[in-house]
Amino acid sequence: MWVRISEAGPFSWAIYAKGQEDVMNGPVDLIWWITAVEIPAVAGLFWLNWRMRSELSARLESQREGHDAEMIALRDGLADFKLDVARNYVSIPYLKDIEKRLTAHLLRIEAKLDHNVPAA
Repeated sequence: MWVRISEAGPFSWAIYAKGQEDVMNGPVDLIWWITAVEIPAVAGLFWLNWRMRSELSARLESQREGHDAEMIALRDGLADFKLDVARNYVSIPYLKDIEKRLTAHLLRIEAKLDHNVPAA
């Protein structure tokens, strides 16, 4: 059982077993406390922090690879869709017909403008 001895200071502890006298022959001093308790606790916290960082970086890397693969797939799908629209929704003969009609209209407009211009 641990018993605090208040007269000896804030980090002084004594160990007493049932039915025995003082096992350590006095209170636990500050150096023992730092060596036995504080250093392993701080080392454990550093190890926990290191492990969490390595797991986080591994998760981030796997998510980045997944997102890169999805982005490549989306770009390929968009390119395929654009090609499909270009092939199926606008036919080349229809486009040529529109071009001929526009050209004919522009030529008629040009002829009208040339006809109405007074000679200078």
